[in-house]
Parts: sequence; C-alpha cells; structure tokens
Amino acid sequence: MSAPASSSPASAQAAPLRFALVGCGAIAPTQAKALQELPGQALLTHCCDLDAARAATFAAKHGLAVASWSAILADPAIDAVTLCTPSGAHGELAAQALRAGKHVVVEKPMEVTVAACDALLAAQRASGRRLAVISQHRFDPDARVVRELLAEKALGRLIAADIRIPWYRTQEYYDSGDWRGTWALDGGGCLMNQGIHTVDLMLWLLGPVREVYARVATAAHERIEVEDIACATLTFANGALGTLFASTACYPGFLARLALYGTEGSAILEGDELQTLAIRGRETVRGAAGSAHAHQVATGGTRSAVHHAEAGQTAAERPVWKWGDAHRAQFAEFVQAVRENREPLVNGDSGRAAVALIHAVYESARSGAPVRLA
Repeated sequence: MSAPASSSPASAQAAPLRFALVGCGAIAPTQAKALQELPGQALLTHCCDLDAARAATFAAKHGLAVASWSAILADPAIDAVTLCTPSGAHGELAAQALRAGKHVVVEKPMEVTVAACDALLAAQRASGRRLAVISQHRFDPDARVVRELLAEKALGRLIAADIRIPWYRTQEYYDSGDWRGTWALDGGGCLMNQGIHTVDLMLWLLGPVREVYARVATAAHERIEVEDIACATLTFANGALGTLFASTACYPGFLARLALYGTEGSAILEGDELQTLAIRGRETVRGAAGSAHAHQVATGGTRSAVHHAEAGQTAAERPVWKWGDAHRAQFAEFVQAVRENREPLVNGDSGRAAVALIHAVYESARSGAPVRLA
C-alpha cells in the first residue's frame, strides 16, 4: 500500500484545484488551513455561509472572497466545493454542486440517512465528478502502518476487535446550535456525529460488518433527541467478533481506541498513535513513547515507515503528527484523484458504509434484535 498521495512531477505542473468552502462554522478553519497548506495543488478562493457576518469574518481572516451559494454554483472558475454545513444539509447541497459541474468534498457524515446517501451517490455518478467524505483518520501515519500490516497478514487471521470512543461533550455544546442533537440535522448522537470517524477507520481496517446487536441511551444530556451512549457487538464478514462503545458522556473525555487481535499478533491504536504492536517472533512495543520504535518493528527495520515523505527519513526523525495534518493529506489525495480521474480513497461508497452501519446500530437498539447488513 502506498503512502498518502503527493503531487507527482506531472501533476505539480497542473493548475491548482480551486475550492469554495461552504459553512464557516467549527470545522471550517481546519479545512481552510489544510487547503492553504497545499500550494500548487489546491487554492481556496471563496467562502459562503447563511450568516453573512460570520462569512465576512471568516473571509477576512483567511483572505477569501465571500460569495452566495448561487454565485459559487455559477462560477466556472471554481472547480470544487467543500461542505462544512450541518450534516442533514450535505446531500442536497452536494447534489446541486455536482450538477453544476463541481467536484465535492463533504464533512462527515456523508448524510444522515442511508436513503440520502444513495441519492447523493446517484447524483455523483450521473455528474461524472468526484465526491469525497472527510474521514481523515485513514491518513494518520500509524493507521496506515496498521493497514499495511493487515495487508501483509502480519497479524495472522483477525479474530477480534475492541473499539472504544469514550468522549465528552458538555450540555452547552448541544445547546450551542438548534441543529445539534437532532435526528433531522445531526442524524444521531455520539455515534453519527462523533464516533463515525472511528467507525470508518474500523471498516477500513477490518472490512464490512455482517451483523449488529446494540443498545443505546441518552444518559447525561438534556434537550437532545439522540444517544449519548451506544454499545454494540459486531460480527464481521471475515468472521471476527467485535465490541463497539461510543459516548459523549464520559467526563472528562478519553482517547478513542481501536484494538485489533489476530492469530499471530495484536495492534492497538489510541488517538492517532500506534500504542501497542505485538507480532509473534518480533519485539513487542508498548506506550506512546514507543510509537516511532513500533514503526521499526512493524517494518522489520528494513525500510522507512509508509508515511515518510522525505527520502531517507527514519522513523525516529519523522515530524510530529498534529491536528489538521490528516485533513491536509486527505485533501491532497482528493486533488490527486481528480487529476488522475479516479475514485478518491474515501469516496461516496465509503461514506455510505459508515452511515449504514450506524443506522443498523440504531435499528437494533429500537427493535431489541440483531440486525443483518447486506
């Protein structure tokens, strides 16, 4: 498996993909920074928001022009839009942009229902344009190391997984926007809004889930329609069994954890780092300080880790991976996919798969019975 895409000599000569950002809320600064750190590949030129004052403030801070949604759609100089709007507005806005000839990036989740995801996929396929869903943790260096280990079957046959997302959100967080905590615009709670990143990473590493048995609850927050605790047992298509726990009620909040257990070894990701790597016949590495060392163990010391960008860089020399770096890597891969006329790594089918699994959790919790996925 190759490292996150970077511009090739041929693509470096191409004009940068020109973006407009729609929705100037909480995640917008991260996206703007990521795009502006890709000179020669991407160029963020415009922003748009229903709140004119917020759009003006955002534009001034990031050196952008403010434009209406209709003007963005009509502007042939804008190649792509990235949508940072409430989740339940993703589908219709993305479809409009695709029909206008724009490539589209949408924040997670892709949409709030499987039917809405299907409608967006149909619009994308009819348009001939590219669609990506932000699931930036696929681009974390340590996650990619684990993916390569699995491709090499270094852990043997996967038999179990343990996924924990013990996060915390205050009541003020949910009260800060009338769309938060609603089925119509948030699509769900701790799983759909917060946990979907880890759910996508789980599906990318372990493959599809065939059966879900779940319970959910609203235990620690008021004035929300959705869950703040979810527990599920999973049966994967490859035969592995898994447990999934997600919450926004675990004060003060802890790192997400994804543990994979195989017949020949185990790998545990916490946050963005490979905390534990144990492979039969190789040294076992544990603890955050051992993350760089774990890369050496993973590769047998024969080559640099898969994410190294600079030739000759050793695992110990790799730069600190910080918030926003994975967004930048995902946007770079999306630009490359557009230039190469191929599907991006996190395409609409990937976005739909995560939403479908979460809805299976909700359906099982409502019915009290296991739910089979197609």
